[in-house]
Amino acid sequence: MSPAAERSGGSAHSEETAIPGLEVSLWEQMLAPQNLSRALRRVKANRGAPGVDGMTTDELGPWLRLHWASIREALDAGTYRPSPVRRVVIPKPGGGERLLGVPTRVAYWSVPQAC
Repeated sequence: MSPAAERSGGSAHSEETAIPGLEVSLWEQMLAPQNLSRALRRVKANRGAPGVDGMTTDELGPWLRLHWASIREALDAGTYRPSPVRRVVIPKPGGGERLLGVPTRVAYWSVPQAC
C-alpha cells in the first residue's frame, strides 16, 4: 500500500477520536505545554546526532518558538508531514550491520510522549 493510500485525507484531530469519559482529549494531552516541555527536555538529554535537517538540540528550542504556531496548525489540520529520517549503518559486535533511522529534531520532538 502506498503512503498516499494510507492517509485518510481527514484531520488527525476530531471529536470522533475522543475517548468517552476523558475531560481532555488525548490530542490535547499530547499537545499540552507540560507534555511538550517534557518531550523537549528528553530530546535535549539524548544529545543525539542531527537528522537530515542538520538541526542540533541547542537550535531546537529557538526554532520551535518561531515555528510552533504553524506546526500546531498543520497538526490540527492533518497536513503535517515530518521530514524523512537519516539512515545510519551501525556495525554489530558479532559482524554484520544494523540500520538506524535518525529522525529530524522536530519529527522526534513531535512524537507523542507518554502522559
